[in-house]
Amino acid sequence: MAKLKNGNGRSSHEKPRVALVLQGGGALGAYHIGAYQALEEAGYVPDWVTGISIGAFNSSIIVGSQPEDRLDKLEQLWTDISRPDDWGAALSGPFLKMFNQTSAAEAFIFGQPNFWVPRFPNPMLLPEAPTDALSFYDTKPMLATLQRLVDFDLINNGPVRLSLGATQVTTGNLVFFDNTQHPLNAHHVLASGSLPPGFPATRVDGELYWDGGVVSNTPLDAIYEDSHEGHTLVFMIDLWNAVGAPPTNMDQINWRQKQIQYASRTSHAIRTLAAQHNLRRTLKHVSGKLLDGTVDIAPVSDAVALESEKTLDIVHIIYRPSSDQISESDAEFSRPSIAKRREAGYADMRLALEEAPWTKHHKAPHVGTVVHSVNRGKVDSKVFQ
Repeated sequence: MAKLKNGNGRSSHEKPRVALVLQGGGALGAYHIGAYQALEEAGYVPDWVTGISIGAFNSSIIVGSQPEDRLDKLEQLWTDISRPDDWGAALSGPFLKMFNQTSAAEAFIFGQPNFWVPRFPNPMLLPEAPTDALSFYDTKPMLATLQRLVDFDLINNGPVRLSLGATQVTTGNLVFFDNTQHPLNAHHVLASGSLPPGFPATRVDGELYWDGGVVSNTPLDAIYEDSHEGHTLVFMIDLWNAVGAPPTNMDQINWRQKQIQYASRTSHAIRTLAAQHNLRRTLKHVSGKLLDGTVDIAPVSDAVALESEKTLDIVHIIYRPSSDQISESDAEFSRPSIAKRREAGYADMRLALEEAPWTKHHKAPHVGTVVHSVNRGKVDSKVFQ
């Protein structure tokens, strides 16, 4: 295991809590496999995994498998939900792009093995139907896949915390299903990935839920809302890149629109949560002076109640798609693309671990969160206030 250090660069005997945050992005989620593999090889086995959408599916596999089986189970999941089209790896240039377009078209027309199938009749032809039957595709195959591959007894009785974000249909609120709060099953996992109108809402304990990405594609909120007061090292795996070249055709326009839409919300969430936490950490640093008898104002006392002692290092790792990717890459599950995304996740996480920016950035006493962004081979550490 890599030797851990505290935020001031000094060796620490106290291992920080390791949290793995897996974002949604459909087929792009193969990137998570490589990122997790690099983490495991370096000894940074997560104590807590949070996920939304495809991130929830991968999270459930990680937490619901014995440590020595996690990679094998992740590979099995992605093999089961893809077609045996490995021959496409021999293609390049425009031929590879055409192959990827054909793969995405197959997914839309025929569905995806062990994931979803087209719904008949088409819901557009129905004047009315139950909410959990209104979608273009049926996801019962994925429910069966999760029940087959995930050990929910291990999730509910094991040492690793699991939090899955989903959107409550009737309130529009983002909620987290958490194995420290109540037992989880395959329906909780599926609910986190029930993205309308393609997929139907999933009913859990009488309530209907859609994909957590309807509200937020980044399950960081669960980390910040936790009462843990120690140091947490967060590896956040982002599948959408806000930075990109100007598009030169309609397919690229569609791709950039998706990237900006999802990545901008992620960036905003990180900046906002980090700034709020740093303010709370500052309150902790100065609260003694505020309440030393010289200040007797109720709002000040209320503010001090928000103080926080916990510290977080967020290692934000961002997927960069290769040139052969298409605008529908989030629905493109070909095995050559899955392999490429996995390799990219492994390489990017290896870079982050080699740089280990959380060991080099000095935290002032009033700083609670530092964000270390890993993108295009560079690491940039920032404090948002």
